[in-house]
Amino acid sequence: MLHSIVQVFPQNDFTVYCYFDDGTIKLYDFKPLIGKGVFEQISNISDFIKKCTVMNSTLAWDISGTYDPYQCIDIAPETIYLESQDVKDPLSKSA
Repeated sequence: MLHSIVQVFPQNDFTVYCYFDDGTIKLYDFKPLIGKGVFEQISNISDFIKKCTVMNSTLAWDISGTYDPYQCIDIAPETIYLESQDVKDPLSKSA
């Protein structure tokens, strides 16, 4: 089954809360990718947070600053869905 990310909230510890279209919330840990290959462009926590967005229905970083879906770094939503921890909504009062 294909899943789409509808909202993301990057955190100061190189993690991102990813909200999926089926109501699932995952906490994606970016730390293993810091400084590796193309991800080196977002190894600064400020850039990681500032450029984090949703493009192409997945977690992405807007490298160009133009929201061009061809000039971004993204991670397949299936990867995030299968490899990330399920969490409760951090914005919920009961979380």
